[in-house]
Amino acid sequence: MMSTNAAATRDAAPVQLPFIVSDVAALTANPDLIPWRRFREGVEIHQLYGSGDAGASAALLRYAPGASVPQHVHRGHEHIFVLAGSQSDERGHHRAGTLVVNTPGTRHSVSSAEGCIVLAIWEQPVVFI
Repeated sequence: MMSTNAAATRDAAPVQLPFIVSDVAALTANPDLIPWRRFREGVEIHQLYGSGDAGASAALLRYAPGASVPQHVHRGHEHIFVLAGSQSDERGHHRAGTLVVNTPGTRHSVSSAEGCIVLAIWEQPVVFI
């Protein structure tokens, strides 16, 4: 399913590139194969590249049912691809298969009633407000 050994170790730093997921359905069906770490209450992260502190970065985020991320502003483009479950923000309810692109200067909060896994790609880190 994944071409790196990062999924095998729980204490892994960002994965080594290239990071290839050959079967997204299998990934979302077996999310415990990924070495998650706490991001916020109810939300876990698996950093793919970048530190999340400066510059571009990408990560998988896993929301527990009922979890949310508070309002934040985008300093650069943010791409969110919903892989499993669904999430909602002020612009609507986004189910698996949805691609959301947030432009610089936009702000929103995100919640997931049922839980979800998303691929997030940030041009710049967001700022929580």
